[in-house]
Parts: sequence; C-alpha cells; structure tokens
Amino acid sequence: MDLSDAALLIAAGLAAGTVNAVAGGGSLITFPAMIATGLPPVAANVSNSVSVFPGYVASVAGSRVDLPRGRELWSLLPTAVLGTIAGCALLLATPARAFELVVPFLVLGATAVLAFQGPLRRLVGHPERLGARRRTVTVQTMVALGTVYGGYFGAALGVMLVAGLALVLDATLARVSAVKNLLSAVVGLTTLVVFALFGPVNWAAVAVVAPATLFGGYAGARLARRLPQVVLKTVIVVFGTAIGFYLLWRALT
Repeated sequence: MDLSDAALLIAAGLAAGTVNAVAGGGSLITFPAMIATGLPPVAANVSNSVSVFPGYVASVAGSRVDLPRGRELWSLLPTAVLGTIAGCALLLATPARAFELVVPFLVLGATAVLAFQGPLRRLVGHPERLGARRRTVTVQTMVALGTVYGGYFGAALGVMLVAGLALVLDATLARVSAVKNLLSAVVGLTTLVVFALFGPVNWAAVAVVAPATLFGGYAGARLARRLPQVVLKTVIVVFGTAIGFYLLWRALT
C-alpha cells in the first residue's frame, strides 16, 4: 500500500464514519475505496465490514443520551448477534451474484418505507396502538432481517434499520437513530469476530480505515442530534435512494 492508497482510505474512512452515524450507508464509500487500492471484491467486503466497527462504537458514544432505557432495548441484542452470524455465513458459503441483484431493491424498499412512514403507519397501525406482544415480535423481526443483511453486505444497514424501526417504534427519529447506532455496533462487533476467524481480512487496510471511521462516527452522531427531525429524515431518504440506485447500477453493469 503506497501513500496515495493510504490517503484515499483515510478520507473514505472519515466520510464513511460520519455518513453511517447520520444516515447509514457509509460502507458504500469505503468499499469502493478498498476496491480501488487493488483488493478483490470479497476481501474488500470483509475488510470493509471489520473497518467500520470503530465508527459504529463512536456513533453510540455520540448518541448515547438518546438511547431508550429499559430491558426492551437490550433484548434486541441477542437477535442482532444471531442475525449477523446468519448473514456472515451466507456471505462465506454462498455465491454473491443472486444477492447482489436483490440488495438494491431491499435498500430502495427500506427507503420508501421511511419516506412514506405516515401512510404506512395508518395502514398497519400506529405503534402505540399495537399490543405489547405484537409490537415486540414486530420489532424483533425487523432487527433480525436488518442484521442478516448487515452480516452479508452491510452497506445501507443504517437506512434499513432506521426505516424498519421508525415504522414500529413510537419514538423520535433521533432516538430511533440512536438505537440504530447501537444495533450497528453489535453487527460490527459480530462481523469482526466472524471474519477475523474465517474471512480473508486485509489487516493493513483495516489499520488505516478503522481509526478514521472512529473520528467520523463520533462527529456524525453529534451532528445527527442537532438536525431537526424533518431534515434528518430527508437526508436519510435522499442518501438511501442514491445508494439503492447505485447498487442497482453496479449489479447490472
């Protein structure tokens, strides 16, 4: 790795950490950057998943005051771990081509759910009108689906988690974003352990990108707390749409 490659990865890490904290999808910055330095796609994807973990931890630190209190939040963590392990197993054991074609539609669908959150809530029922058991099952299902995706690819994980959780949680978007940051950190830690043991991680690339995502993640989380809810929602929807169409273009070319 020469100096120009290192500079590219540092810049990508800073940007990705910030974007992950605000909207999610920062891996679409670091993943192409790793490809540009000469890493093969699978090694780049695995190394990228490991690299963004410090940024997720920093995002949790920056948004910790918005995390809800109580056992309901912590009950989501085992589901997140199991979902992530399942996603990692899919990545390491199955061909990627079929999933590459599905991913853009998952991202665009998640973004649409967030964009049309109001009408969808009227259709499925506002969270405060759901029974406790139904709400718990729905939230756990959203977390399971999102973290399976996160273990497999990870890009736009934040968009997908925010979209699903905002539909079923009776909370402000800032609080939903804080929960998203915690779940993303769990996904990041789980992928780090699995891929460190079984994946083709390029540790030189990780050593350059990871510290940069740490700084970017903390700054992005602080920024997200100061944004009005409508602005934060608009940023996530716009970025999620762009990610979805980028992934679709990439899958078809």
